[in-house]
Amino acid sequence: MTAIGAPRIRTDAQVMFFDTDCGGVVHNIAYLRFIEIARTLLVEQLGLTLPEMAATQKYPVVVRTEIDYRRAAKLGDRLTIEGWLDQLERVRFWCAFRIMRNVDDALIAECRQTLALIQMPSAKLLRLPDSWDRYRAAAVDAH
Repeated sequence: MTAIGAPRIRTDAQVMFFDTDCGGVVHNIAYLRFIEIARTLLVEQLGLTLPEMAATQKYPVVVRTEIDYRRAAKLGDRLTIEGWLDQLERVRFWCAFRIMRNVDDALIAECRQTLALIQMPSAKLLRLPDSWDRYRAAAVDAH
């Protein structure tokens, strides 16, 4: 049986005025917004679409974010955000992200997030779906 690859996504963003300070440099919180978009796309590949989350009230929540800022992005930069499923446990999973500047392929930031699934409105911690088991081996080889 062939192993199923861990989900990966790639999306683009352009740095807008609202992403920057008065010097035209991207605020640290804007990077997390770029990552939020990428993570939403990645989780959709795992079967948790936005309409599905709204219907079931099962949501992935960020437990921890680690981010390393390597270079500053600036107003007008076009960026590529890559994301992948990095690790799975019983109730937690990790996603990793890389933000690159398109014009010179400069590494702008690297991020890793720990997430868990919760059932709302009780905020009950859930075991990860059995259907995700197929990604366990592939997630280790994802980078």
